[in-house]
Amino acid sequence: MSVVRQLFRTKSLDELVAETHEEGHTIGTAAAGDPSRPGAGPALMMSFVLTAVVCGFSALCYAEFASMVPVAGSAYTYSYATLGEIVAWIIGWDLTLEYAIGNVAVAISWANYMNTFLEGFGIKLPDWLTIDYDTASQKMPELVAHAPHIFGIPIVFNILAVAIVAAITVVLVWGIRESANFNFGMVAIKLVVLGFFVLVCFSYVKPPNWHPFAPNGVHGVITGAAIVFFAYIGFDAVSTTAEEARNPKRDMPIGIIGSLIVCTIIYALIAAVFTGMVPYRDLVKTLSSEQAEPLTMAMKYVMMPGWMVGVVAFGSVIAHTAVLLVFQLGQPRIFFAMSRDGLLPPFFSKVHPRFRTPHVGTIITGVFVGVTAMFTSLDSMVDLTNIGTLFAFILVCIGIMILRVKDPDRERPFRVPGGAFLLPILGVISSLILAVYLPPKSWWRFIYWLLAGLVVYVTYGYRHSRLRRPIVAAGPRPPDFNPEQQLPEVDVRDDR
Repeated sequence: MSVVRQLFRTKSLDELVAETHEEGHTIGTAAAGDPSRPGAGPALMMSFVLTAVVCGFSALCYAEFASMVPVAGSAYTYSYATLGEIVAWIIGWDLTLEYAIGNVAVAISWANYMNTFLEGFGIKLPDWLTIDYDTASQKMPELVAHAPHIFGIPIVFNILAVAIVAAITVVLVWGIRESANFNFGMVAIKLVVLGFFVLVCFSYVKPPNWHPFAPNGVHGVITGAAIVFFAYIGFDAVSTTAEEARNPKRDMPIGIIGSLIVCTIIYALIAAVFTGMVPYRDLVKTLSSEQAEPLTMAMKYVMMPGWMVGVVAFGSVIAHTAVLLVFQLGQPRIFFAMSRDGLLPPFFSKVHPRFRTPHVGTIITGVFVGVTAMFTSLDSMVDLTNIGTLFAFILVCIGIMILRVKDPDRERPFRVPGGAFLLPILGVISSLILAVYLPPKSWWRFIYWLLAGLVVYVTYGYRHSRLRRPIVAAGPRPPDFNPEQQLPEVDVRDDR
């Protein structure tokens, strides 16, 4: 068999299933814009709806795949079954942008809200411990100059961001069932606080602030949609836990589509209140670090009582903690699936003997996310996450079309409405449109990331792939390889 054919070899869906038995913060940036792109202004409400429509096409495709293939790995696994190993590797590597890099952005935003919350109790951390070096050097050079120096190097980093990532990592190593229960409580609290924000802030909304509704026209609305797209990628995380669901054929479609609908309603309502409180002309003057905590920023702008600001800051801390938990839950399971296929070293698929979690992958992910969150800015991480996720959505939509033709008789507990091509094609086109509106530097970073991934695949994944072992003598399996390795069962509905 030629090398090209081997690169595009696919795994059958039966084989994939059998192997399981073998082993918010983007609101401010999207409304205000930045030097490289216009903001949506009050039309941010429409940006959220537009993004929901785009995500809806992909969500339906994810739901069909997840109902057929209740296997850990999300789009990586689906691509392996339809597009071949090389594409599966690319999408698995790409999903690291969605989960790990995405979590960096969430950790940065969490840190901003936590800092505001602590200030409400009179706890003031040094400025050089609450901001990343990139933002400080560009917009606050005096902070860098007065920060402590070691061997002439300024010590400027986000200590709260790395602290929360470390805590989440410990929780996830401890156990997914405990994590799910913990997350359920956080979701309940954040919904209450978001309701509190709308109720107490509604009287501060001034309809004139909604004019002009779309200060930058359609271009601003679509650009805003490309930015807030980050807020929707959580429904994809549901599909990474398919092996751990009690009834994945039922739970996956409900969790994926249901979360998308609920989130759209909440996001649009919050955007309406936020843009009604802060005029667009004033919003564009704020720092990116302030835009990372838009709700409390708006409350401070209209001089609301400090205790109200504190309540919302606390709720935002809880909300971001829930998002961190879901994202940090997804990434190690991508590594787990890739390692089980031989494309990554076997230690990524090791399960803790007591906690039954992929502890090695969880710890490695935590270290990577925590260290990166200490020194990087919010906007760059959001853009990189968005383009990686859009790319994953495109491949999932293509995969549905291929599988409908390739395996039309397979049982599909859930089907994308409208036939095999209409909605998947719309998903591909709409995702491409949003990707075009992301900054060029994000495209270049994405390309560099994929090239680095191809180097890893050529040097390790290609030679160790389990799919190729019947064809190429790959040597004995690692001594710690366990073909019975699998993840423990849990009801993923608790995570939403």
